[in-house]
Amino acid sequence: MTTTFSITYLTRWGESLCIVLKDKKIPMRWSEGGVWSVTVRTSAAALSDYYYVVMEGGLVRRSEWKHHTSEPAELIEDRWNDCPYEGCRFTRSHSAALFDRPGFRGAGTAVPVFSLRTAEDFGIGEFRDLRPLVDWAAATGQSVIQLLPVNDTTRKGEWKDSYPYSPVSAFALHPLYIRLQEAGVTEDEEFLRLRDSFNAKAEIDYPKVYKAKFALLRKSFTENGEKDIASAAFRRFCKANAAWLDEYAAFSAGRDGDSPDFWRWIQWHLDRQFSDEVRYARSRGVYFKGDLPIGVSADSADARFHPELFNLDSTAGAPPDFFSADGQNWGFPTYNWEAMAADGYAWWKARLRKMSEYFDAFRIDHILGFFRIWEIPAGCSSGKAGHFNPAIPYTAAEIAASGLPVEGLFLPDPRNEGCFQPCIAPDTEGLSQEQKERFGALYDDFFFHRNEALWQRNAEHKLPELLDATGMLACGEDLGMVPHCVEGVMAHECILSLEMPGMDKGRPWPELAVCATSSHDMQTLRMEFASREGRDMEPWEAKRMLQGCLSASPMLAIFPIQDWLAIDATLRRKNYGEERINEPADPRHKWRYRLHFNLEALSNAGGFTAEVEGMLKDSSRFNKIQ
Repeated sequence: MTTTFSITYLTRWGESLCIVLKDKKIPMRWSEGGVWSVTVRTSAAALSDYYYVVMEGGLVRRSEWKHHTSEPAELIEDRWNDCPYEGCRFTRSHSAALFDRPGFRGAGTAVPVFSLRTAEDFGIGEFRDLRPLVDWAAATGQSVIQLLPVNDTTRKGEWKDSYPYSPVSAFALHPLYIRLQEAGVTEDEEFLRLRDSFNAKAEIDYPKVYKAKFALLRKSFTENGEKDIASAAFRRFCKANAAWLDEYAAFSAGRDGDSPDFWRWIQWHLDRQFSDEVRYARSRGVYFKGDLPIGVSADSADARFHPELFNLDSTAGAPPDFFSADGQNWGFPTYNWEAMAADGYAWWKARLRKMSEYFDAFRIDHILGFFRIWEIPAGCSSGKAGHFNPAIPYTAAEIAASGLPVEGLFLPDPRNEGCFQPCIAPDTEGLSQEQKERFGALYDDFFFHRNEALWQRNAEHKLPELLDATGMLACGEDLGMVPHCVEGVMAHECILSLEMPGMDKGRPWPELAVCATSSHDMQTLRMEFASREGRDMEPWEAKRMLQGCLSASPMLAIFPIQDWLAIDATLRRKNYGEERINEPADPRHKWRYRLHFNLEALSNAGGFTAEVEGMLKDSSRFNKIQ
């Protein structure tokens, strides 16, 4: 079918229009009166979701507020979709219309799924455990529950698998979050004995829970798998997710010796259970905010089936910063962005679309990675051995002309042969004062000025393409060694920044932001207070800290559940030293933090619920479906 698309848009000098059909940008022709048109072969599927973008210098400079849908026709005359709300802060609409409401202010709770606890789970938090948390959030007027990544990290079921930021699939959900009873596992005497023993523990015993859960899942698959696989619902799920599910199933089966259908069956159950909780939460006016890991593991299904998308000779990390004096090596490969750009970032768009089935907002872990990544050569463990990719390095001639030695001050740039980047932790011992001053000026120029334009354009190529793929509200984790260009790009794309007390960015907190009291990578409020004051924080002192964030300008205020509980002397954990989730400087950290009470208890915590509700009303963050 051939269709002519026509739209009127008055461009500025240097701008042009493209129509985006099935993720492909097709240039349009200008005619008198600002009418842009193009004739292409299309299909009913392509017409179910398409939109227009304004291009300038090869970049998407503006996207429509909302996508179009049309019936097949020879001529389609469209109007540009602008935001219909006066005072709206965004350039793109969101799947949760609440976020687009002018003046919206919301609050939420951050907690990993694995940390949840109810009477029905099996030694680790499960998707079904979200329901009592949703009920409490709705009762207090909160609108967001923020989770850590929920992707599968399974390798051998060891402690290293507990690290949620090293997925073996960018699409598959974690099997340990399944509710066994709903996957056909019988609650017999042995099941109850195991469940009670696991749930009696203060923390997650990851290896033992993994072993027990998978033994029961394999037994249930033997008993129920054939019937489930023959169902129409299972076949629909497999067809809709075939692009990633078949690769993941083959990858997992090859690793563990199971049938590929065993892994499809697990994902089917996980999808059903999580989707139920998503629908329930949305019906209560509560939306899940997901976490998008910046990386995917080298031993993942994605890297195995699509190695061209990754630089497998390097790992990603971070230079020395607030979190780690030695820097960080996250252990996963960096991306081959040139290869990804060749097909319009199809892998990224598919990843985000899958994510949007469960989440209405998402945190972009280490958003700086879309500008530049700290890349560490394979075989090096320290983040100090890294370099930026991309970057404009120095040639040997430039270094020689500066009168500086290479040894101790520069590292070879593996992406630019014969070139060098300054060491993040240089050895300036032995240099003259004049050499130290020259190197200091060169160092500052490289890390804070020389690459700004390159990094800005790098992000401007990627981020608009990815943000147009879904209706999720985007929030960026923009802490650490942040280039000056990051703030402007995030503001242009309406990506919420992350603001935290004690991490001053040298400017007032903006409205398009998420403020938080702490994070999974940090000490909790009580821990930080104790390290500074030498005693535990009183509930009223914790409440004062939360109120300070709630009254601030950011659109969202999302606090770790430990910090919410800090305001209640009866609910909070007795030992604040047991509240921390992660130690970023420890690559062998065991992610085992779990709530110390069943979430069902929140329904009886009327005083605590009323106190949180009052705090949200006082700060104009109370949102509740009547």
